[in-house]
Amino acid sequence: MLENDDIQAVEKLNEGYRAITEQLGRVIVGQQEVIEELLIAMFARGHCLLVGVPGLAKTLMIRTLADALSLEFSRIQFTPDLMPSDITGTEVIQEDKLSGVRELRFLKGPIFGNVILADEINRTPPKTQAALLEAMQEHQLTVGGKRHPLKEPFFVLATQNPIEQEGTYPLPEAQLDRFMFNTFVDYPDEEEEFDIVRRTTADITTTVTPTLDAADILALQRIVRRVPVADHVVRYALQLARLTRPNKGDVPGFIREYVNWGAGPRASQYLTLGAKARAVLHGRFYAGCEDIRAVAYPVLRHRIMTNFNAEAEGIKTDDIIRRLIETVAAEEDEAAARGRLPEVFRSADAR
Repeated sequence: MLENDDIQAVEKLNEGYRAITEQLGRVIVGQQEVIEELLIAMFARGHCLLVGVPGLAKTLMIRTLADALSLEFSRIQFTPDLMPSDITGTEVIQEDKLSGVRELRFLKGPIFGNVILADEINRTPPKTQAALLEAMQEHQLTVGGKRHPLKEPFFVLATQNPIEQEGTYPLPEAQLDRFMFNTFVDYPDEEEEFDIVRRTTADITTTVTPTLDAADILALQRIVRRVPVADHVVRYALQLARLTRPNKGDVPGFIREYVNWGAGPRASQYLTLGAKARAVLHGRFYAGCEDIRAVAYPVLRHRIMTNFNAEAEGIKTDDIIRRLIETVAAEEDEAAARGRLPEVFRSADAR
């Protein structure tokens, strides 16, 4: 349960969310849904993969977000010749000029920051991509047998171009699963694009005022974990994830027809955490099924592997998620109206 101090912190986070959105709006036109998903992932202590064609201000958005949060920003441009040590850092021999003693010293790489932009992450081989795995999961690096903790808060925000596949290396499933969200950055609408052109072709310099610092973010991350969630909401998240697995239990027919592999347990965790963070950002003190539905697309989008049937019929993962949300009743009264109570609303004892 949230205490009085926690309630004040929730209100502060809601105010901070509005302030951050306002600051980003000075630089970024539109993309409100993308900005919200970025902030949800950050306050849920997750990482985010942004997928969109070039020129949609993905890099600018991440840099501006780091400025608005008073965090140390570090950009890594992924290229085919990038080595793991270019990300993590390396040990070098240094000589003390006074004593003449030589010793190995670790020179930190760009991963030692708060907001890490992995730009065009799929342009480097899997060996280099894997340099991020330990950092993303454990918030530390092991080099030369020594553990090096990373700065907190720590976020990896990666970008990827979905249309240019020549000279790229698809991310392994284990790497994709480390990302809490897979966020799709779409083209702006006509009025937004008009505003973009007008702003970027004029002699205008926009500054961003920091609204939260690292200590604030760490405190608010702890608050997100303490947001209460009813059991039926957790079971709803669990059901959405479990029904994506074609060979496990009684799943809808379209799952068996179009899906090869479904989401793992991280999906259920991230659905619940994302719902908590979204509720807090919107000034609510508890998470509901509507929050689960809101984060279902970015959480499940990269965790559902479609088969040849789906590809042949033009069925995308978003189509499958939409049909799944329409299939699973979100509230108990809705389930009763359909004539049966699905497993998501049954207690563990009843099952």
